Amino acid sequence: MSTRDLVLTALFAAIIVALGLLPPISLGFIPVPITAQSLGVMMAGVVLGARRGAVAVLIVLLLVAIGLPVLSGGRGGLAIFASPTAGFLVGWIFGAFVTGYLSERLVNQGQSGLVQTVSFFLAAMVGGVVVLYAFGIAYLATVAGLGFTKAFVGSMAFIPGDVVKAFVAALLGRAVMAGYPLLPARA
Repeated sequence: MSTRDLVLTALFAAIIVALGLLPPISLGFIPVPITAQSLGVMMAGVVLGARRGAVAVLIVLLLVAIGLPVLSGGRGGLAIFASPTAGFLVGWIFGAFVTGYLSERLVNQGQSGLVQTVSFFLAAMVGGVVVLYAFGIAYLATVAGLGFTKAFVGSMAFIPGDVVKAFVAALLGRAVMAGYPLLPARA
C-alpha cells in the first residue's frame, strides 16, 4: 500500500472508532445494540473502495482484539469476539469490502450526481446491510441459541436505521466523489 492508502485507511479507522463514542441504543429484545459504527463501515466502503475499506475495518478490529475500548459503549478485548454480536463485527470486514467493490463498479466520474448517489446507496445497502446482516444473524442465531427465524425477525428492527445510514454514506460518497475522488480507478 502507498503512503496515501495507509493514511486514508487509518483515517477511516479513526472515523469508525469516533462513531463508537456515540452511546449504543439497546432495544432490549435482542442482544445487539444500535450503534453508529456501521455507518463508518459503509462510509469506508463508498469512499475508499473494497480493499482500503476492508483494511480500515481490520485496523479497528485489531484495536478491539488488543483490548482497546474502541467499540460503542467502550467495549474491547478478545471476549467481544465470543459474544453474540461477533458475527456483526466479522461482517463489517465483508460489508466494507462488498460496499467498496460495488461502489468501484457502479460509480464513475462521468455519471450525474443523482446516478452516483443512487449507486452509492445501492452499494451501501447491499454491503452494509445485506452482507452485514447475513454474517450477524447467522452467528447470533447459532451462538445465542435463538434460532434463525427469531434472530432474523429481531434484527429487522434495525433496518430503518441502517437504511438511513446507507443514505448518509451515499451522500458522503457523492460529496467526496465530486470534490476529491478517492475510489480506485477501474482498469
